[in-house]
Amino acid sequence: MKSRSELREIAMKALYQVYIYEASKTDYDIKAIIKDLLEVENDFVNLLVNGVLEKQKEIVKIANEYLVDWDIERLSKVDKAILSIGIYELKYTDTPSVVSINEAIELSKKYSDEKVTKMINATLDKIFKDGEK
Repeated sequence: MKSRSELREIAMKALYQVYIYEASKTDYDIKAIIKDLLEVENDFVNLLVNGVLEKQKEIVKIANEYLVDWDIERLSKVDKAILSIGIYELKYTDTPSVVSINEAIELSKKYSDEKVTKMINATLDKIFKDGEK
């Protein structure tokens, strides 16, 4: 049984692949992408990946509102996937905010550089704090 952290990483990898396909205007089957990454179907991974894709326009709008001197489309596809999952969990799930932010930071530490990790942390923190108002 995989941990939620491992499942988030799988969701991030699936979204990364989707973003590559979309950038190259290639058709894709999201179920097949997820199936290739998981031995057993998982509701949490499906929720994250499909949720991010369904809410992509809103997530991009939120991200661009909070990113300082950046646009989400300028981020690497990995960073975009990490930030998108973090925003999705903050805004559209009942995952505790501290967990959503920490998980995004941990993924970023593993796959990005320190500057990007700080930017993702700051962005998610601002979104969370504004959401509490």
